[in-house]
Amino acid sequence: MKIKLKKINGKNSGNEITIPDTIFSIKPNDHAIYLDIKNHRANQRQGTSKVKERGEIVGSTKKIKKQKGTGTARAGSIKSPLFKGGGQIFGPKPRDYKSKVNKKLKTLARKSALSYKVNEKSLTILENFKFDEIKTKKFISILNDLSIIKKRSLFFIGENDENLLLSSRNVNNSSVKNIADISTYDIIKSDNLILTENSIDKLKSILN
Repeated sequence: MKIKLKKINGKNSGNEITIPDTIFSIKPNDHAIYLDIKNHRANQRQGTSKVKERGEIVGSTKKIKKQKGTGTARAGSIKSPLFKGGGQIFGPKPRDYKSKVNKKLKTLARKSALSYKVNEKSLTILENFKFDEIKTKKFISILNDLSIIKKRSLFFIGENDENLLLSSRNVNNSSVKNIADISTYDIIKSDNLILTENSIDKLKSILN
């Protein structure tokens, strides 16, 4: 498949780039996307929620009232979950939510997500560019020229550009990442996906 290259000013460069059909034109697998995103979100969970149970409460173990004759239920300890300040029954404990998915499934999910972007015509490929200085206004100007300033956009670059990363850091609804960090979750979450020309070759090696 051939796609027209654009410049950072939003105009066509006059050149085309061939992108592999095996990555950008497959039949999307929704279940693979679901499993990969579910795995990604589970791995983001800290799992540090914790409450004190009955045995962890600091307090007297003295029987707080006599067994019979009070007209109320018997009670043996102030640490009982029935009393204020007592331990909690079946409360959350620290746990690891991390899971794994098959590498082939993850690759299929990414290809499916990229194919969706092509079908939705929300994929843009830019000529290689580099920031000579940290300039947020310049990055916002690029978003304006590409008409994506009010949309969630995700840029994937082939080579690290610290100036570009820092220039985009404080811009809402937009992020810049290295193509090596590509994930199904990020692709699906974005409204517009922008790839640089040099990221395509690296993408081929990642997904093939």
